[in-house]
Amino acid sequence: MKKILPFLLSLSGIFTFSQQVESFTTLFNDKISIRAIELYNGKVWYSGTGSKFGYVDLKDHQKQKQITLSDKKLEFRTLGQDKNSFYAINVGSPAYFFKIDKKDLKSQIVFTDTVKTAFYDALHFASDKLAFTFSDADKDNDLKLAVYEKAKWSIPDYSLKLNEGEAAFAASNTNIATSKNYLWIATGGKASRIIRLYFKTQKFEVFTTPFIQGESSQGMYSIDFYEDQFGIAVGGDYIKQADNINNIATTNDGGKSWQVQASGQNAGYTTCVKIRPGSKGKEIIAVGDQHISYSSDYGKTWKKISDEKGLFVCEWVDGNTIVFAGNYRISLMKLKF
Repeated sequence: MKKILPFLLSLSGIFTFSQQVESFTTLFNDKISIRAIELYNGKVWYSGTGSKFGYVDLKDHQKQKQITLSDKKLEFRTLGQDKNSFYAINVGSPAYFFKIDKKDLKSQIVFTDTVKTAFYDALHFASDKLAFTFSDADKDNDLKLAVYEKAKWSIPDYSLKLNEGEAAFAASNTNIATSKNYLWIATGGKASRIIRLYFKTQKFEVFTTPFIQGESSQGMYSIDFYEDQFGIAVGGDYIKQADNINNIATTNDGGKSWQVQASGQNAGYTTCVKIRPGSKGKEIIAVGDQHISYSSDYGKTWKKISDEKGLFVCEWVDGNTIVFAGNYRISLMKLKF
């Protein structure tokens, strides 16, 4: 039995991480930093530095188009879409809310936030008619969550306070997630917590987490949920990217409680996490500035599958293909299972 057990454990490791990188292809190169992408009509759409917005075709990489949304050289780290349009908001103040028509790519500014502390970290569409975008708080530490409904943007007063030094990271446009019933926001910095909105009652709850926190560079950077209960959060410390303590956590009760996973046994600082379609949360891809990692057991253990650097955001194209973006490029990875 003593001889058989190690053998069985080694087989378990093989079966657990059975995926292999079949190919990794660069689709697009440009002098740009990209932290927000969307998939639509067989293309990956992006917004980034230099006021740039555009797309590259996933099948024919030569089919590309790029436009400049403003002559102000804005930096975009958000991107979202409804049925007819894309939306992008620049970081910093004034924050311009751009609407880009999907048919002719003509853009217009539909809302402006002139508050000096405006800094929009993520933009997320829950449906064609409902979207949320989270900004750093003002001097009073009030929750600042702009809402798109009835075809208009507004900034409601939620009467909810953040902690001093609590904010979020505009690292990959993924610190907001939604399901049919809930909205989740992941914060970081001096405090790293989960803010949850129950759509039915329109009431907010705030939950503490065991995630690394306390410094402005620490906390949750990205979250993803499968339906209402299972969620995954990743992050760390962008100043100490090799550190891997308390930087991955999961929840099985809709964000109320979180369990640290793979502490000290992962590739470090991570900016984006996405659950594989059809896996019900079991299989997950994650990317950081120094790695691409994969979990096939609900985030409990992780395997670094690539040393590609300078990538910040990812999205599943299908169950075997993921698109990545970051410094100067957009790339496509195909996995073999």
